[in-house]
Amino acid sequence: MWKIPLFDVSFGNEEIEAVSNVLKSGWLSMGPITQEFENQLSSFLDSKYCFAVSNGTAALHLAHVALGIGCDDEVICPSLTFVAGVNAINYTGATPVFADVESTNNFCISPKDIENRITMKTKAIQVMHFAGYSCDMDSIMKIASKHDLFVIEDSAHSIGGMYKEKKCGTIGDIGCFSFFSNKNLSIGEGGLIVTDNEYIEKKIKRLRSHGMTSLTWDRMQGNNFSYDVTEKGYNYRLNEISSAIGIVQLKKIIDYNNKRKALVQYYKKKLSDCFFIEIPFNVFSEKSSFHIFPVLLDHDLNRNQFMLYLKNNGIQTSIHYPPVHTFTAYKQFNNDFLPITSEIGNREVTLPLYPEMKTDDIDYIVQTIKKFMEEIK
Repeated sequence: MWKIPLFDVSFGNEEIEAVSNVLKSGWLSMGPITQEFENQLSSFLDSKYCFAVSNGTAALHLAHVALGIGCDDEVICPSLTFVAGVNAINYTGATPVFADVESTNNFCISPKDIENRITMKTKAIQVMHFAGYSCDMDSIMKIASKHDLFVIEDSAHSIGGMYKEKKCGTIGDIGCFSFFSNKNLSIGEGGLIVTDNEYIEKKIKRLRSHGMTSLTWDRMQGNNFSYDVTEKGYNYRLNEISSAIGIVQLKKIIDYNNKRKALVQYYKKKLSDCFFIEIPFNVFSEKSSFHIFPVLLDHDLNRNQFMLYLKNNGIQTSIHYPPVHTFTAYKQFNNDFLPITSEIGNREVTLPLYPEMKTDDIDYIVQTIKKFMEEIK
């Protein structure tokens, strides 16, 4: 259907061979391949403890449970995010409190507005490194320290991204990653939770697998004959097939992110004379993972008309994101005063970006955008 899709997976013979080897091994549930994937991620992220899980939402949920967040607690978070992050707060019975983002040039949560939202019930701050561009973590960590709050990093967009020489996801108390099909490191479904805190590590290790004190793989190896269940846990384990794909994808992540960077730079060059489009994060000093390429349309442009025109020319686009506070399920938590979030929510369009894109694809997208402008004039 799409001449140029919004994203595309980049799999080759290495991924196929890795999956084949797992199938031949006869062990499909969480085991030695997943342990190797975790070890390699720990080295890549420079994080002490890494736990592969079934998806990014599971990682976020485990983060809140491990930190003891629950009923009567509040967690400050952005509304300009995928709903999974807010759902994870809600699963615990805690209340999400939405804070605005920094500006129409920086879609990350505003430290100033975080501080404005703190109450006696606030227990944590959940940040989201939008599109792979890091939040102002120095300011956020100072606020957290001042008010004795936990910090959870939603790093679903930012594998390989950095903030002042530290990998995104390793700065707060817990970092959470997604390996969904459209992510920079793609295994279909999967996620990761990371921490340097030994107490949190022990909690996550049990919570990930039903609260059990030993795993099936441990018993298969003859290390244990039985197990205890020490607390209410979950089945958030990752399978060996996904982990095998992840190991191969991790080897490619630096190259893939560099390709994304080059494509974003080319986009910016080709769109430089399109005065009806703003490009956020245009001046950004940290290292991004360049997960997606968001733009803001001029106030006078009809977004649905714009996206439909691109669709009719074979170009897939998306919106990142409809603000969570506007959804029916979250209107009970609605903070009406989120002016920047609301403006971005009304004007943002995401253009295609993936490592195997060609500059010719971007040329076609930009030409189509310019034709749209000519026609509506």
